[in-house]
Order: sequence, then C-alpha cells, then structure tokens
Amino acid sequence: MTPHSSRLQVFAINSIAVDARSHWARAIFYLLAASVAVLAGCSALPDKPMRATQYDFGPGPLLAESVAPAPVPARLPALAIDDIGTPGGALDNQAVLYRLAYANAQQLRPYAQARWSMPPAQLVRQRLRERLSLRRPIFNAREGLALNRSQSAPLPLQLRLELEEFSHLFTAPEVSVGLIRLRATLVEVTPAGEKLLGQRSLVVQRPAPSADAAGGVRALTAATDAAIEELDQWLQQLPAR
Repeated sequence: MTPHSSRLQVFAINSIAVDARSHWARAIFYLLAASVAVLAGCSALPDKPMRATQYDFGPGPLLAESVAPAPVPARLPALAIDDIGTPGGALDNQAVLYRLAYANAQQLRPYAQARWSMPPAQLVRQRLRERLSLRRPIFNAREGLALNRSQSAPLPLQLRLELEEFSHLFTAPEVSVGLIRLRATLVEVTPAGEKLLGQRSLVVQRPAPSADAAGGVRALTAATDAAIEELDQWLQQLPAR
C-alpha cells in the first residue's frame, strides 16, 4: 500500500465517521424538535373551564343569633303571593347583572363568573315569603284560591309584584350600590271581581362593600331585605277590609 493510498483510506474513514456523527446529530435534533412540538401542543390545549360561583341571599336570621325571644306578633289576615313578574325579560335568567352609570347606564352587563342560584324574581319571592309568614298565613296565589273556596272561607288578599330593576350599579369605578325596584299591587278578590286596595313602588339601594360580583351580591341582599321590610310596613298600614 502506497502512502497516497493510505492517506485516501484514512480520509475515507474520517468522512464516514463525520457522516455518522452528522446522522446522529440530525436524529437527536429531530427528536428534540418533536418533543418541543408535543409539549407546545399540550400547553396550547384549553384549560378546563371555570365553574361560575353561585350566590343566593344566605340563610336569613339564625335562631342562635337571637339574644332574647321576641314577643309573638298579632296575626294579620292571610295573603296570597303571585309569581313575581319581570317586565322586559332581562331578569328571567340567573346572571348577576351590573351597570356602569358613569359610562352607559342603559346597558346591563352580566358578570362572567357569577350566577344566582335561581332567577332573581324567585329569590326575592322566597325571601318575601319567609319575612311575611312571621306575621300572617302566606299562600301561593292559586293555592290560596283553591283552599279557601273549598272551605267556603274568605279569599286571601292577592299581592302581585313586578321586579323592574335588580342590578349592581356603579356610579364610579370604585363606588357602587345594589339597586332593587319593585312595584306592588294589593287586590281583594270578590264575587263581583277584583278590588284594588293599594299600589306602591319601592326603590331601595344599599352600598356595596367591594367593586366586584361578591360585593354586588351582598349589596343586593341588603337592598332586598330593606325593600321587603318597607313592603311589610306598607301592607300593615293598609285599612282592614
């Protein structure tokens, strides 16, 4: 073997080694690239959607909170409460709504991650029954009519309500209130038809402790309780039939 052929042989062996290293380098590069792509794909997958927080008006007064038993109030005439109407339909769902009075007071906006446990009209009606039943028998409207007719007893007075506003109202970015507006109509059902006994509009607001859905819920709960208290006082002041 000549020196020239030996050099050629060495060069060929080195070339093969370089090609082998290049092949493995490319293989490792492609493997790493594939791994990065898989990881990137995993990170791009959508997260599990967050479940909206549900709110209601809370448990109401607790027996343990009473320092001394209150005197038993005089019983008032029975009352039948109809379903609460919601003109316009904006309150027919479970969204917690707010308004930005400083930007566009005419636009109702829902909180993305907050929901009522039931539509607001149902929550208000439930709270109303709890409060009024402390002083008088309370029926559902159709239930009261059927019960009293079957017993030949006087029909209970009919209370009809419309929930016109129920929102977290911002007058400034950090200043807000819970606002409720109710229209109440009390009628007596007689053989000759319905007799209007009184009508009242209630507008109540309470300050929100924070500028978020939780603060709005607390403010609306306080405003609802205050409106129900005002409604109860009005009902008691109406002349007896």
